[in-house]
Amino acid sequence: MRIRKLLPAVLAGAGFVSASPVMASMGNIGTTYGVLPSDVASAQALSLFNGQVSATYYNPANLARDSRGVLTSGLMHADHELRASKVSGGSFASPRDGDILQDVPSQQVLLGMKTDLTDLTRYEHPLYLGFMLGVEKYGDEMMAFSSATDRAGQYLEYGRQPLFLNLGGGTQIWRGLDMGLSARITLHSEAELIASSTLGGTTSYESLEVSAVPSIRPIFGMNMDFGESFCGEDACWMNGLEAAFSFRGYSNSSTKVDSTITIPGTVLDPGMSLAVTTIDSYQPNIYAAGLAYARDRWRVGVTLEMQQWSDLESELESDTIKDQAVNASGADQLEFKDIVVPRVGGEFHLNDTYMLTGGLAFSESPMSSDGSLEVNYLDNDKWILGLGLTAEYASVPVLAFPVRFDLAYQYQKLESREFDLYDQRAASYPQPYETVEADGDVHIFSGSITLKF
Repeated sequence: MRIRKLLPAVLAGAGFVSASPVMASMGNIGTTYGVLPSDVASAQALSLFNGQVSATYYNPANLARDSRGVLTSGLMHADHELRASKVSGGSFASPRDGDILQDVPSQQVLLGMKTDLTDLTRYEHPLYLGFMLGVEKYGDEMMAFSSATDRAGQYLEYGRQPLFLNLGGGTQIWRGLDMGLSARITLHSEAELIASSTLGGTTSYESLEVSAVPSIRPIFGMNMDFGESFCGEDACWMNGLEAAFSFRGYSNSSTKVDSTITIPGTVLDPGMSLAVTTIDSYQPNIYAAGLAYARDRWRVGVTLEMQQWSDLESELESDTIKDQAVNASGADQLEFKDIVVPRVGGEFHLNDTYMLTGGLAFSESPMSSDGSLEVNYLDNDKWILGLGLTAEYASVPVLAFPVRFDLAYQYQKLESREFDLYDQRAASYPQPYETVEADGDVHIFSGSITLKF
């Protein structure tokens, strides 16, 4: 019986395709690349102190840094060349075509807005609301989603990204102390299919119900300007010194499919049940803390992020596509660890109009295992280098307020690392059928225009 032919149809009905070339991943643009060009350019080192609308993701307290409203639009293009070359083995046929394993770009259109809601209340205390939206394939693909096993290996964090949406607000709590709260919104979808099928996989009498509900995860941030808090209008050494902290709760996109299939004369009522539950675009709990120091023409900052990737193991236990990787008992067991990501960056004002931004970060791989049964995840330590140019024009024709243009480039170098590939169908199992060396290069280009009002 060719029952397996039914599965792609079931999954396609839920907007999800196993083994799809979309190559989605356990990542999002905010953590993997940077939301706006200013975040990309500083390698996210200054994102905790960034007053642009991307603060809804990094630190919503910064929405209160500027009383003016903001409207931002932008584009981001991330070009991947992720490689996996054979070191040894290879007796089991692999679908890999040469060394290039993944080169599908991520292309996002970005929209953001911030506004002052003070006039909606009976109080004069300022309250700011902002949202940030990112849509894949320049706006054509909101549900970039893939979950699959892969004999050739697949990268953990890179690929197209599903809908990126944040909504939150910030306000001043005390002189120099701002706090904010926002929500990271992802979609959890469910589908139920009832159908009758022939042995060849042709279905009839289909009934399909699909639903999706938002999953809301919290983001909290606070920022303190020590000079404003403790110096007031007096000159002191704390002028220009800032500290910030944020917490981003874990999030993921998920799909659950339940189906009941009957085959006349072969599989009778109540039929055969197929159930698939899988997650994608998982982001762990992230605790970030940073310091920044500014003078008239420059600012430098350092940020440390603690990312709790170890919790992903328990999440994957309920994933019916990838659960065998975390439930394995040998060297093919998928294991994760918590990591700390250091970031350092700076800004320099060339004059009243132009500013240069640069940043450097090192991100250790959260994968502590070198193999994962049938899923065959690949992940590397990486260096991240960013550079950007900002131009803010205080006076432009027609408009009464400044206009800001940002351009940024970021390079990510994935260091070489060897992985063992496992498949239960290989004659060599429980030994790996192939060992590969994984490395890669990622180039990110980003640009935006910001109107202030």
